[in-house]
Amino acid sequence: MAYSRPSLSVETPTIHLDGKEHIIQTGCGSVSVTVYGDQEKPPLITYPDLALNHSSCFQALFFCQHSASLLLQNFCIYHITPPGHELGAATICMDDPVPSVEDLSDQILVVLNHFRLGSVMCMGAMAGAYILTQFAIKYSERVTGLILISPICRAPSWNEWFYNKFMSNLLYYHGISDLLKELLIHRYFSKEVCGNINLEVPESDIVRSCRKSLNERDSINVWRFLQAISRRRDITENLKSLECRTIIFVGDSSPFHNEALHMNANLGKTCSSFVEVHACGSMVNEEQPHAMLIPLDSFLMGYKWYKPYRFMGIPRSPIGPRCIAPELLYPENMGVKLKPIKTRVSPLRPRTQKS
Repeated sequence: MAYSRPSLSVETPTIHLDGKEHIIQTGCGSVSVTVYGDQEKPPLITYPDLALNHSSCFQALFFCQHSASLLLQNFCIYHITPPGHELGAATICMDDPVPSVEDLSDQILVVLNHFRLGSVMCMGAMAGAYILTQFAIKYSERVTGLILISPICRAPSWNEWFYNKFMSNLLYYHGISDLLKELLIHRYFSKEVCGNINLEVPESDIVRSCRKSLNERDSINVWRFLQAISRRRDITENLKSLECRTIIFVGDSSPFHNEALHMNANLGKTCSSFVEVHACGSMVNEEQPHAMLIPLDSFLMGYKWYKPYRFMGIPRSPIGPRCIAPELLYPENMGVKLKPIKTRVSPLRPRTQKS
C-alpha cells in the first residue's frame, strides 16, 4: 500500500546564496572571506576542516532549505577559508613560514575588524572548531556563542600524529592522490555514506561531491594547514575560561568522538549542550544536516535577537527512511532523541551566579 511520509513545513524566506568574496591581507598572508546575507543582521562566522572550504564543508547545511532558512533569517554569514583553500588559489610560496594555529586564530580578529564586526557567533568543524575555540578563549568579548562540529581541543595523540605524518608525506611527495582522498573521506564521513565495493553499495552523492572538491585543492597549501594543526597544543585547561554558550555536535562514528566528549566535560561553567548523532561521521553538517535543526533552534532561543523558528510538521533524516515522532519535536531542557538519528543532547548547564 502506498503512503505519504510526513514532511517539515515552515514559512521560509527567499534564500539568496550568491555570496561576495573578499580577500583580506593579514600579518601571516591573505585570507578569503565569502559573505552571504544581510550585513545588518547578527554575524555568524564559519571555519572549515582540513582540505575543505565553505562550499565543501558547509554546503549541505546551507543548501538544506530549513536549516538555511533558520540561519539566514537570523544571521549574515561570513565564511572564512583557511589560507590557500579557496577555489583557484595559487600555491603559497614554500619560503613563507607555516602559520601556527594561533596565527590562524589571530587572522579571524583581522577579519572581524575589517568588516567592523563586534561580537560574533562561530561555527567550525574539526580543525576549524579548534581554531574558533582558540579565538573565543583569547578574545572572549568578540564571541557570543560557539557551534562546534566534532571539535578537538587536545594535542594530537600518537595515533593522530602518525596519521597526520603519513598524510603530510603523501601531500608533499604525491599531491592530492587517491589514497590521500580516501583517508580524508574517512576522516569526514561514516561508513554508512562511504559505500562498500565488496557489497556493491555505492557511495553517496555527498561523498562523491566532496571527493571531487578535493581535486581542486592545492596540495602544498593543504600540507601547510596540516602542519599547523599537527602542532597544536592542548587547550583543555583554558576551556574553563570560556564565557560564551556552546553547543557541540558529533557523530557516533567520528574519529573525534572521544575528543568531543572530553571537550564537553571540561567546558566549565558556561552554558553548553552536547548532541550525538547515530550512524554519522564527523561532518554532521554534511551527512545529516537535519539532525542539527531542533538543537540549533533550541540553542539560539537563548539569544534575545533570535527569531523563533516554528516547525509545522516532522523533519526527516536525509539518509533514513523513518521519521521523528511528533512528541519529540519540542523536548524540555534540550533533551532530544531523534529517530533514526538517535541524537543525544546533554541539558544546558546554567552559569553559576556569583554571590
